[in-house]
Amino acid sequence: MLKAGSALATLVSLGVITAEQALASPRAAFEAKSLADALKAVGGQPATSDQVQIVSPDIAENGAVVPVGAVSKIPNTSEIYLLVEKNPQPLAAVFMIPAGTEPEVQTRLKMGQSTNVVAVVKADGKLYSAVKETKVTLGGCGG
Repeated sequence: MLKAGSALATLVSLGVITAEQALASPRAAFEAKSLADALKAVGGQPATSDQVQIVSPDIAENGAVVPVGAVSKIPNTSEIYLLVEKNPQPLAAVFMIPAGTEPEVQTRLKMGQSTNVVAVVKADGKLYSAVKETKVTLGGCGG
């Protein structure tokens, strides 16, 4: 808790995020145990969009470090969420996109098994998504 608070305070002091964004941290979404609950916590069911693209391998050899990213071509993108459907807690990452920034993110996620990766983009208060299946040959959660 202390680390998260310090990290948020640092981001606010640097002007990367506003105090309102820091207070709106989606803690309930990270604690959700199902994809449906995580989507509900981030704002509801998104509309599928061809303007959202997931960058993820078709086959990942090691589920402990799967490179995953998302690109949004939707104007005014303000947030990007990455979810892993079959993980015990599906929400894996949240990115706040400041105005004037290219809405493109990359990270490495842990995946316990072959599953769908879901990218949810928030733009102008609306949610949009894309889904891509990634097959895992060696699970990242002890398998």
